[in-house]
Amino acid sequence: MSEEQIIEEEAAEPAPLPAMEAPPAAPNENPSIDLLLDVPMSVTVELGRTRMPVRQLLAMASGSVVELGKLAGEPLDVLVNGKAIARGEAVMVNEKFGVRLTEIVSRTERVESMR
Repeated sequence: MSEEQIIEEEAAEPAPLPAMEAPPAAPNENPSIDLLLDVPMSVTVELGRTRMPVRQLLAMASGSVVELGKLAGEPLDVLVNGKAIARGEAVMVNEKFGVRLTEIVSRTERVESMR
């Protein structure tokens, strides 16, 4: 390198850049949660559960009735990724089953179910 090139490089200054700012968040929005809003979650509505021996399972045929542990009219459990988040009642929506939420599981209950 010649002495002229060295002097020119030393005299160079960085180009000014415009200040970069994050776009303003809409009211009542938490920008840190925006990344999670499109993550798919598995939602299950549980009518009830039961346990039975393999012999009984193998004896099932069309028309068999499986008795569940919940009583008729008892709230259904709404699970997200296997964890209870709400309870509700069965409804019909355009000839499809749905669930009307009647109770959101408390934060304490949710934390306890994760243990």
